[in-house]
Amino acid sequence: MVIKSVNLETVVGITSKLPVHTWPEFAFAGRSNVGKSTLINGIVNRKNYAHTSGKPGKTQTINYYNVNDEFYLVDLPGYGYATAAVAEKAKWGKMIEEYLHSSKSLKQVFLIVDIRHEPSEDDLLMLRWIVEAGFAPVVIAAKADKIKRSQLQKHEKMIRESLTNCLSEYDQADALRLILWSGETKAGRDEIITLLEEQI
Repeated sequence: MVIKSVNLETVVGITSKLPVHTWPEFAFAGRSNVGKSTLINGIVNRKNYAHTSGKPGKTQTINYYNVNDEFYLVDLPGYGYATAAVAEKAKWGKMIEEYLHSSKSLKQVFLIVDIRHEPSEDDLLMLRWIVEAGFAPVVIAAKADKIKRSQLQKHEKMIRESLTNCLSEYDQADALRLILWSGETKAGRDEIITLLEEQI
């Protein structure tokens, strides 16, 4: 896939109405500061298109990136931001859940987790939402460049076991697809691009 154009077309806040699209949508969900913006920048081959921040909780909107006038990459609000007010976090959660259940063009939801840590309860809840909404479980283990190569297999096993246990209640454990992603080397990009191409 050749990325010819990228445009931040729509930004949806808590009180905004979700847009209706005919082109396919691919959403990215994950904890605050897990690296969603870095991942999106890597996919579209742009350095700083999706805004990255060292401050967790920066993305509080649903951001629609129009790619090639063919499909959308949808950046969902980061969850698990510890210092956000409970009411505010509840609104973000409701917005994400509404999007998952109402978008008619949504083809795939990618859950991004940090490969350095076992998935949190919020991560597992998000995975349950994704599966309950009828989507295949595809998880991207980000920040693979932050750990030693000798530790990759150990951390991948930790992530996989946690996710598999979560999915066993849905009989979806065998369907789990786990992709390791490095923001530095773009390792994992080809596999993600292939998944996009298969559904466009």
